[in-house]
Amino acid sequence: MNASSTPAQAPAERQTLNMSAGEAIARIIKAFNGGPMFGMGGFQVLPFYDATRRLEMPHHLIHDERNAVFVADAYAKVSGRVGLADATVGPGATNLATGLAEALNAGTPMVCVIGNTHRDHSWKNMTQEIRQVDALRPLCKELIRIESIRRVPELMRRAFAVATTGRPGPVVVDVPEDLMHDTYDFPLSDFEVNPAYEMAPALRSRPDAESVLRAAGLLARARRPIILAGGGVHLSRAAETLSAFARSTNVPVAHTLTGKGAIPCIDPLSAGLFGRYDRIANKLIDESDVILVVGCKLGEIATKRYTVPAPGKTVIHLDIVAEEFGRTLEPDVMLWGDAKLGLDDLLAALGERAESMRQRHAGYAAEIPQRMEKWREEVADKLYSNDKPISVARILTEINKVLPGDGYLVADGGFAAHWAGLLFDTKEAGRRFVPDRGFASIGYGLPGAIGVALAAPGRPVLSLTGDSGFCMVLGDLETAKRLNLDFTVIVINNAASGYVKALQHLVYGAGSYTSSDLNEVNFAKVAQSMGCTGIRVENPDEIESVLRQALSTRGPVVLDMVVTRDPAKMLPGVDSRAAVIKKGDRIA
Repeated sequence: MNASSTPAQAPAERQTLNMSAGEAIARIIKAFNGGPMFGMGGFQVLPFYDATRRLEMPHHLIHDERNAVFVADAYAKVSGRVGLADATVGPGATNLATGLAEALNAGTPMVCVIGNTHRDHSWKNMTQEIRQVDALRPLCKELIRIESIRRVPELMRRAFAVATTGRPGPVVVDVPEDLMHDTYDFPLSDFEVNPAYEMAPALRSRPDAESVLRAAGLLARARRPIILAGGGVHLSRAAETLSAFARSTNVPVAHTLTGKGAIPCIDPLSAGLFGRYDRIANKLIDESDVILVVGCKLGEIATKRYTVPAPGKTVIHLDIVAEEFGRTLEPDVMLWGDAKLGLDDLLAALGERAESMRQRHAGYAAEIPQRMEKWREEVADKLYSNDKPISVARILTEINKVLPGDGYLVADGGFAAHWAGLLFDTKEAGRRFVPDRGFASIGYGLPGAIGVALAAPGRPVLSLTGDSGFCMVLGDLETAKRLNLDFTVIVINNAASGYVKALQHLVYGAGSYTSSDLNEVNFAKVAQSMGCTGIRVENPDEIESVLRQALSTRGPVVLDMVVTRDPAKMLPGVDSRAAVIKKGDRIA
């Protein structure tokens, strides 16, 4: 056939490519520049797995699907990109539940693909069959069930859009076995995506101008204003903006566990953690007259079981989710919109009054580092304790000394997050502290470290976890070793489910412990048996040198820190729930 008789190339919208639904799913993920994906395969998702191989997409086997979601969660929290996980039908899908709850409550952008039964045989007692769609629907921002193969690209695009807009969250895409294996001539144009949905927040909205002006007027007249920063600051990537706002007006900033880094902890305006555990922040809140809440849900721990702030305060609440307004306290001004844009608009509305505030609050601002220094002096015996077994406070002191400003500290959901939330000091604005406080499940420390190491290659990564939480997930040390990831897991080895034992001690008294003790385990030897570096630490004077050694060691490192066995010393302070019980009040 000569050139003149060659048929013209079909327009792009009419060009097609025959492929399985599994490949179509993989191609959409690749079009969004999807990062590493973790899962455990099965027959229902084989075409998807085969496609990731042929398309050279980063996909990795993990030993527990819950851990796959935890990895995706930490990866997304640090990178801002969509976290990715998958599972096969039944137990694979239901194993995602705890991780999905974390991502939903924390506002983590995520897409999880799950296989389901063959539609011709559903509800005939197929192997591993369960009503997984019904089980998972409350645990995700949206659950998309694909029923038509030609709609695969469309609905996968929707999954990324939903995951990254508004308050981000996890989207589950449920794909029947027959559809996953079936093929279709897909138009190539179906695989064109909007790059805005690669990261969160994909879209930003501003609070209404009238409310901004009212809020600016209240702040300009305030005598002792304070900012309460939550994890929404990081979801908006607004830490630099909030830090600049605080410095422009000399307004101190206190933070929640997930809001740490909204302003650097070493900044003179940082008042530290507020709520159940605090340094100086709760008293500052009590003394304040105007409170600006930014990206914070004001939940139980942040409010010390709904007692902080005290009634009667003037509150301005800036949040992307309107449903959070008035949930735990009624704000005087509601700023419904993106944290970054809302802060920009507030500063613009203040105009020259911002400089007046900065000058007027100079003395007030100077109190913050003075109070913080006084607090450090009062707790110095704990921060620099030479106790053996080791004090957890001493471990955090050495971490603060060793971890550089661009490093990350992951914290497991229980007491590890509370100790680190109170005592760890970020040196830069931004999310350098990565706890799983959306659902506060233990077992996050190791998979969280994997996710952060993948999101921030070359950066120092430490992870703090308890021995109970580490036992839940230690099989995925093999995964970390297989991937040659560099990070250090610090196991707080107190031979107990420490948080539970400490609460039993507080509520029922010494000796009243039930199902909270563990066998002594040498986790350094466990790590070594799995091909990783393991070091047992029993002397507090060794902590700094061992941390430095770990950070310079290639591959996963486990530091087995033998800490206090005294339940009276396992928490950074008396739990507020125990105080309520001792007053005789009933807790639902």
